[in-house]
Amino acid sequence: MTLIPGDLSREARRAPAVAAGPARPRLTVDLTALAENWRALDALSGTAEAAAAVKADAYGLGLAPCARTLRDAGAKTFFVAQAGEGVALREALGPGEETIYVLNGFVPEDAEAFEQAGLTPALISLPQIAAWAQEAARRGAALPAALHIETGINRMALTSDELDALRRAPPEGVRFELVMSHLACSDDPASPMNSRQRGAFAGRSALARPAAPGARRSLAATGGVLLGPNYHFEMTRPGIGLYGGLPYADARPVVGLRTPLLQVREIAVGETVGYGATWRAARPSRIGVAPLGYADGFFRRQQGARLFLDGRPAPVVGRVSMDMITVDLTDLPPPEPGALLEALGPNQGPDALAEASGTCGYEVLTSLGPRYERRHVGGA
Repeated sequence: MTLIPGDLSREARRAPAVAAGPARPRLTVDLTALAENWRALDALSGTAEAAAAVKADAYGLGLAPCARTLRDAGAKTFFVAQAGEGVALREALGPGEETIYVLNGFVPEDAEAFEQAGLTPALISLPQIAAWAQEAARRGAALPAALHIETGINRMALTSDELDALRRAPPEGVRFELVMSHLACSDDPASPMNSRQRGAFAGRSALARPAAPGARRSLAATGGVLLGPNYHFEMTRPGIGLYGGLPYADARPVVGLRTPLLQVREIAVGETVGYGATWRAARPSRIGVAPLGYADGFFRRQQGARLFLDGRPAPVVGRVSMDMITVDLTDLPPPEPGALLEALGPNQGPDALAEASGTCGYEVLTSLGPRYERRHVGGA
């Protein structure tokens, strides 16, 4: 078909306008903010030592740069979940005096990793304690450990019966340097569960003294730090608050996520957008398309999610797909070439984005995918 000039102008008005700029989203991690958050939570911890939880790749933000920043800010003790994470952390920090606790405890299959990286297990059961005692005998030296005791969350920890058995027969070769537990409801300061667990921890950690003489105590993660001095004991273990998440409302934002607009198109009344045709235009609409999808941690189940263009909200419309999202720009000024949409940043933190997905900031951060252009800026 041959287009006459008038036809061409009409088609041009309908054709997608490609915005010049970067081709993929950019994830920026502000290491200066990370360091300041740790210092603030350290100050709130009073006389207790503030450790740092860096499990799950530092909550999705990059283990090596985040851990080195936290060490340079003053952190001396770190918590990871798995032995492999501990090995990667030791490689990032280098040989040093930092203590690395592994929350999942110890199994003999990980013996080489524990020995070579100098890891310390948080032992969660009598069989694990026995296995660590055997490892101590193999090495011919007493080995340090944390003792994780149950106070009400009912996950990984020694039960009251196991604690009684441990008191009756403390293992040889195991030197418990820390007794710890974990709060179930610390993000809700009004929950009576907090005081019940605090009381249980105080009592049961006292019962553990025959097996753990001189051990320090640790109950509080970020939420526990905010509950006040009665929850701090001798060590706190801030995690999500370091990375800008609730319940630490005063945290400095650490993560920024901006995505380019690949196309902007005009659609007519009645036209639909996205898989399943779930969104239909009730007015002439301007729709932006951005390369950010559920493969990147922007969840498909979003309801009422927004991105921001120059500080103004742009609602997500249509279904989130694997590689892209669509936003309604109708009420905003037409975007300039190279315009970027903010998914995380000053206008929207991880918890605000999580609310639109019925989840939490933890899941938002740890779901950030590998396809971003990642930048770590600043430092301790």
